[in-house]
Amino acid sequence: METNRERIQKDIEALAEFTASEEGCTRFTYTEEFKKARNYIISQMKEAGLDVRENAAGTIIGRLEGKNPSAPVIMTGSHFDSVKCGGNFDGQAGVAAALETARVFKETGYVPERTVEFVALPEEEGARFNGGLFGSRSMAGRLYGDEVHEAKDKDGISMAVAMKAYGLDPEDIASCIRKPGEIEAFLELHIEQGPILEKEGYDIGIVDCIVGIKSCIVVVEGRPDHAGTTPMNMRADSFQAAAKAAVAGADRAKELGDGTVFTVGRVETAPGAFNIVPGRTEFTIDCRSKNPESIESCLQAVRDSLEASCRQVEGISYRLDEKLKVAPVQMDGELKNVLKKSAEQSGFSYREILSGAGHDAMVMADIARVAMVFTQSREGRSHCPQEWTDYELLQKGIEVICQSVKELSSR
Repeated sequence: METNRERIQKDIEALAEFTASEEGCTRFTYTEEFKKARNYIISQMKEAGLDVRENAAGTIIGRLEGKNPSAPVIMTGSHFDSVKCGGNFDGQAGVAAALETARVFKETGYVPERTVEFVALPEEEGARFNGGLFGSRSMAGRLYGDEVHEAKDKDGISMAVAMKAYGLDPEDIASCIRKPGEIEAFLELHIEQGPILEKEGYDIGIVDCIVGIKSCIVVVEGRPDHAGTTPMNMRADSFQAAAKAAVAGADRAKELGDGTVFTVGRVETAPGAFNIVPGRTEFTIDCRSKNPESIESCLQAVRDSLEASCRQVEGISYRLDEKLKVAPVQMDGELKNVLKKSAEQSGFSYREILSGAGHDAMVMADIARVAMVFTQSREGRSHCPQEWTDYELLQKGIEVICQSVKELSSR
């Protein structure tokens, strides 16, 4: 293999140091930890001989100029933000793949026919500002309205304010948009975040399809009252209405039986005291499926339940705001064949696999052909401190990305 396992491990371990939590990795977009990770990535890109810039969203782009600079570019990379107390491989593995591929090209003296761009993207997780896939959406021109000013973190800090403090210009966000035909292909390496590859003994997975996703925030308004003196039939309990709606959505996903998943990952009540009936409840929805109609069916079940609560209980109202909508995305057939050929030439076992998680590749599909490589996740664990991929297996996935980028950029 041309890739170097020790360098790959060094990248993963170095990025893992930039965290706000003692356990796992917590690196929210535009924070001090995020800035330190940015500086590390930029330094490594420059050492690999790349021309490095940062766009208005905070995406780091390392460019290796090709012999034909007018040809559409080949792009590879992933995100470098994290969830709260997550693992050290989610996103970072794909960034390490981009860095190592750039190093291999420098070491071997490879000069591509097409320009290659190596990228590290921000706010894929949406852990700080809820939207998710922000770096790729900014490139694809898919931001929601005035998102940079309207999106806020849990402390009420808007994305625009955070961007300015980080050194970016939120008013220049439109400059991130890539022109049609500018990017030929986007290849992303990612950990599987599931148990299939490990359980079935495959070295890597070649993604066939990424499920569609809808993420929403639901706010239910009721009336705060004394928990001891207000009879149950005289309450406008926002949490009870929210809980019924959450169960309705989950039950519908189970009834569909097509692999659709429905998750309420965060619930907040106000005033938030043990002896006060909740006057306001806010909860998140994450619904995923390969079938868009199944996602809509789950969300309709939520709406139907909330409408029923509004009719049955005086004082209950609600608002459901969509924060992220991405359709299911099929990977490009030709690019999948390039990945498979690379795996076969290296002697790696592989299988095609469905991605139940969202990735920047699904957004990049709007402006480029896309394909993904998965590497094993031990016991299927992810978004937790126990997330782990053996470096031997990670190197195999990175080798496939490296050789595939080389093949595509030589044309």
